[in-house]
Amino acid sequence: MLFIFSFLVTITGIIKFPETQHYLLFAYNYISAAKLSWIHDFSGLALVALIILHLIAKRKWLNEYMAVKLRMSKKTAKILSITLFSLLAVGIIAYVNIRFFSNKITTNLAAVEVADYNGEKLGSINDFRENSIKGVQYVDKSTYQLDILGLVSQPIKYSYDDILKLPTYQKVVTLNCVEGWSVKALWEGILVRDLLKNITIKPEAKTIIFYAADGYSTSFPLDYVLNNDIIMADKLNGVVLPPERGFPFQLVAEQKWGYKWIKWITKIELSSDTNYKGFWESRGYNNSGDLNNSKFAL
Repeated sequence: MLFIFSFLVTITGIIKFPETQHYLLFAYNYISAAKLSWIHDFSGLALVALIILHLIAKRKWLNEYMAVKLRMSKKTAKILSITLFSLLAVGIIAYVNIRFFSNKITTNLAAVEVADYNGEKLGSINDFRENSIKGVQYVDKSTYQLDILGLVSQPIKYSYDDILKLPTYQKVVTLNCVEGWSVKALWEGILVRDLLKNITIKPEAKTIIFYAADGYSTSFPLDYVLNNDIIMADKLNGVVLPPERGFPFQLVAEQKWGYKWIKWITKIELSSDTNYKGFWESRGYNNSGDLNNSKFAL
């Protein structure tokens, strides 16, 4: 066993060593870097454990050796050897707990976007322009709540964590802005219709209105969100939405102009008002927001 674990520690160590890794990259065709590191650490740990067990088994010899070489009494040598074994055992237990079982030691790294998805080249978070009506909104997820009210049997409130417990979906959708720019991105979040599953919508409800933290609003026919996979996204290109992109949630209003893609959503209202006009719609933009129609109201 000592030979096997010594061999594994040596081989994996050579593959991981920076000076030799350049020549051994082919190894990663057969084993992932994460798995290789795990084998290296586990083998090293097992090797140390076996050595300690061997020393414990031969402790009498070790005590006599320390008594002669270090010129100490047998009692002192025995106490010292037990102390050393105890410290090694504590060290190993602590290492195993941290390396293999602990989820509490976390290092925050910079977010990394997905650059392509299923062969589709994606735009970047940085490609979006900030053109909100009152600047970037900073929402505290610990106090956030989404209110759903209006023509429903009973109003309901969702916390940020409540929403994240719902099934999640991914979809590549392009946001087209009336200013002439567009960004194709991978959006991830929950379906709006899943938010409405736990409530009874009254028959007279024909319109769904979304409100944002900055006072912005926009609306859609209720059938638009009930009959389509409309996502309320919390991630963009695999990264949690930054405040600039609408954290905690932005509506992915596919086939609609960008002014329908409301950010910082805080409230959803079910209404019978089919003529409701949101912020930009009340200022002359087409209420439907359909890409195949004019940007402006006729």
